[in-house]
Amino acid sequence: MVQFWDKINFMAVKKLTLLSLCICSFYFLNGQKNPSAFRDSLDNAFDVSTYLIENNGILPFLIPITEPAVGFGAIIGGAYFVNKEDPTHKKDVAALTGGITTNGTWILGGAYLGFWKEDQIRYRGIVGYGNIFLDYYRDLGQPVSFELKQFSLVQQLIFRLGGSDFFLGGKYQFSKIDIPVFDNIDIIDRRDVNLVNSGLSVISEFDSTNNTFSPTDGLKVHLSYDQYLEFLGSTKNWNKLNFHAFWYLPVSEKWMPAFRIETAWASESAPFYAKPYVAIRGIPALRYQGEGMLLAETEQLYNLNKRWGILGFVGLGTTYSTSPDTGFGEVVWSGGTGFRYLIARKLGLKTGLDIARGPEDWAVYVTMGTSWLR
Repeated sequence: MVQFWDKINFMAVKKLTLLSLCICSFYFLNGQKNPSAFRDSLDNAFDVSTYLIENNGILPFLIPITEPAVGFGAIIGGAYFVNKEDPTHKKDVAALTGGITTNGTWILGGAYLGFWKEDQIRYRGIVGYGNIFLDYYRDLGQPVSFELKQFSLVQQLIFRLGGSDFFLGGKYQFSKIDIPVFDNIDIIDRRDVNLVNSGLSVISEFDSTNNTFSPTDGLKVHLSYDQYLEFLGSTKNWNKLNFHAFWYLPVSEKWMPAFRIETAWASESAPFYAKPYVAIRGIPALRYQGEGMLLAETEQLYNLNKRWGILGFVGLGTTYSTSPDTGFGEVVWSGGTGFRYLIARKLGLKTGLDIARGPEDWAVYVTMGTSWLR
């Protein structure tokens, strides 16, 4: 269940970093001895670059949760930015956080994001506990609600290959799952309600994007293979293959198109909550699941000026099975619009709001950086 944990716990550590970076409210502005730290010297607009770069303490944050699968809520916490000897190098970030939503879901966690040896080594670590309420839809006309209690640990290292944009590395993932209530337990593997997952991943990436947080140019391609093994402590053996590619292709300074393709496949023995699902704005997490998942999405950003931009996005996805009797599932779509504000010019970081319409309902998302952050 690490995949969904990452989703609601900030889409892994990078999402956590962005949440920390973005929440510099007017409370901080009014409380600082140097209010100019929140104004850009170029246009005098509200900007947190100077505060973040020069701050050596803990930055509190408060951010809404707007994931349809778990309801509305909020995440609070604090992040510490670790300075480097060379101020031009990327800062490491350590953070603690907790959150709660309207459907009773709550999470607690800590994370560390490291850029070591002049970004030759990238590290991410996550530890956390969550009590999560979800719906299971697969092969059923009506969803089945269940409660999932999860402890998770993630340790990842990837290494830059020479001076190139290629990275290679691995990850260790551990999770302890307990599902105390499940009405129709006969539809799932009974081992899934009390399960230990312990496994290793091989990761390869190509990343030529021009910004970690809000890319506008370049290509990022990720391919990884996860293998959970009984001899490492797993309750059962299962595996998963993950691929995504994000291409940012600016036409001009005003028009910034971006394109995304993503697919994932899990073995038949994978827990029901770890099966791939269509993850597009406007579609609740875990709503459309299958043995495999395939999606495509485009986002078109138009900059009104140096600070403000509007965008539209549309995507579609489907599930599939390797069985010739099953093939592809229903093709579902989602689309919407939103705005972006350049909140940290020196970091190239944008924040904003998206409104999306999926097959069933509307959804609202507060965004920090790219909506496709991984």
